[in-house]
Amino acid sequence: MPVQRPSDSSFMRRLESQRQRPIAATLRLPHSHVAVIDDSHGRCAAQGLSRFETPDLSPLGRSELAILRDRNARLYTHATPIMEMLFDQIVHTQSMVVLCDVTGTVLHSLGDDEFLARASKVALQPGANWSESTKGTNAVGTALVSEKPTLVHADEHFIHVNHFLTCSAAPILDPRGNILGVLDVSGEHRSYHQHTMALVTMSARMIENHWLTEDYRHVMRLHFHSRASFIGTLSEGILAVTAEGRIVGANRSALDYVGLSGASLRMLSLEALFGVKVNALVDHFRSPLAAPFEAHATNGQTVHLIARFDWPVWHNLAEAAVLAGTPSVPTPSVALKPALSFTTKRLRLDDCEGASTPRSMRGLEAFETGDATMAALVDKARRYLDLNSPILLLGETGTGKSLLARALHQSSRRCDKPFITINCAGLTPSLVDQMFVGHQSAFTAVPRLGQASALHEASGGTLFLDEIGDAPLDVQARLLTVLQPGLGSSLGSSPAAAPNDVAVISATQRPLRDMVAAQRFREDLYYRLNGLTLKLPALRERSDLRALTQQILDHAGGPKRIDVATDVHVALQAFEWPGNVRQLVNVLSAACAMLRVGSTLERSHLPEDFLDELRLLQSRARPLEPTSARTPLGRLPLDDGATKHAASLDAIEMAAIRAAVEACRGNISSASKHLGISRNTIYRKLRGHAVSK
Repeated sequence: MPVQRPSDSSFMRRLESQRQRPIAATLRLPHSHVAVIDDSHGRCAAQGLSRFETPDLSPLGRSELAILRDRNARLYTHATPIMEMLFDQIVHTQSMVVLCDVTGTVLHSLGDDEFLARASKVALQPGANWSESTKGTNAVGTALVSEKPTLVHADEHFIHVNHFLTCSAAPILDPRGNILGVLDVSGEHRSYHQHTMALVTMSARMIENHWLTEDYRHVMRLHFHSRASFIGTLSEGILAVTAEGRIVGANRSALDYVGLSGASLRMLSLEALFGVKVNALVDHFRSPLAAPFEAHATNGQTVHLIARFDWPVWHNLAEAAVLAGTPSVPTPSVALKPALSFTTKRLRLDDCEGASTPRSMRGLEAFETGDATMAALVDKARRYLDLNSPILLLGETGTGKSLLARALHQSSRRCDKPFITINCAGLTPSLVDQMFVGHQSAFTAVPRLGQASALHEASGGTLFLDEIGDAPLDVQARLLTVLQPGLGSSLGSSPAAAPNDVAVISATQRPLRDMVAAQRFREDLYYRLNGLTLKLPALRERSDLRALTQQILDHAGGPKRIDVATDVHVALQAFEWPGNVRQLVNVLSAACAMLRVGSTLERSHLPEDFLDELRLLQSRARPLEPTSARTPLGRLPLDDGATKHAASLDAIEMAAIRAAVEACRGNISSASKHLGISRNTIYRKLRGHAVSK
């Protein structure tokens, strides 16, 4: 229960009798605003905050603030120019613009000099923490709890000393929905303007959109709106889509349009969401003057799309950074001409902008991470590598088949020759002729511009047929013909004139033997491609997760080592990894973005959607265990006295919650992560227990 001094009681009775909310009455805000404030006040009371005792106003020291800014350097870089633009809109209004990190600590502020001096008296300055647990109800701290734009006006602040403020704050989210920080405008409550909240919200979305574009500059970005003329404005939705059609990121407008959460959206493919294939968009937007593409979302909404990508490269660069075994000596890699729309160049990481980290492992060496199954696979591959026979790679999606294909190429005698990848899922017989055979004029020996065949482009190197199990039967028949030795000639030319010294590697997640038995895959093509079969194990079946994790982090961290906390290793080991190595890469990449290179990767750095899936998995595995047993990794044991004298599961639960909150120094977010329950559950339990007392 909140601690009240005797002198406070009369004021509290008067405050309770007034119950009206000035901002809700004067601005006609919805009842949801009143509910947000009431809920926040309830949380503050449950935590024992006093309305009239002066809170801790001491900011971080200069060195601690420098470390915090260093950890949030990317957020600071993206937000600073937006903050300056925002301040230009509110200048001379007795206000200031504030940027806070995910804990509510102020990183940067700018504003009118007179108001900055007054704000410093309540520690509204860099280094001060404005979470609800320290400063009561306020826009920054309450926005972090609600994860929504929040307005707190005058006496809606829980602590009396902050009543002169009106604050409008909006959380800043990354493309996966994780909170990066909070943008806030705070000012003298008498000078508040109704448009301030809208300005703050739009500014936060600008930061989010810049972040998304930077994160996914190497994949396709779909910009869409229900009205084509609104594409390019702040109200447009933006999706990041891989070459395989997976949705990997979205801004808040996109989530609003399709009516889905970020986690739900990332479970869908582009075709499932809009009914359109990636290849169709690539063909449509090959011309920079192409008109918007009309599509229909799953909720019935008609939208207009514009696709933006760096032709011809748009694939998952994070995967290229892992296990690729890029050689230190550059190897030429040829891209097919843009006219061949179903072929892409598989870039080495060294080819990518800004990538200069040296690689110490080459080819198959990168796959030797201590797992017995992988060691046997690598040994078998080395023995077979240069026999000029085809190799078939099998394995679940995300196990690294494309990475193994490149590693095989790099470890072979063909390593200094081209490596050409073709996705067979979208091929037609005519495209097979165009891509594998090429076109020559019937009257001249001069090939048409941009129509060289894949076999010519890959001459002396490796041709990688990805997703071969998804090729239609008529395409399989044509592939069987063009892959015969000596038949890789251009149409209208002599077969003898065509070089066909090409190593063929194919890959699929499909059970080809079963498909042959069901007559869904040609038996003759199966044996043409199946010189050696290498089956990659699923990540859950491997014993080298720790070594693989460190290898991924070594690539991400460059010359500086990123250490991993023990409870993170335990969490990674407990997960089932349905997305295999690709999912591990994505989880670790997101975690690395949340910490400073060279520091230790903690559980708090892991993405929220991954932690939610882990909690769900643990709850399903142990549905009958008490709350304390479900505490992840056993980090917060119950107090012995509470355990001995507990009369019910509720007492045990409250003991666990109190121990967690105390161990986390009152940080409810951290306590919720340790316990594996939501923040709202903790607040409700604390508030209910306080009322019952």
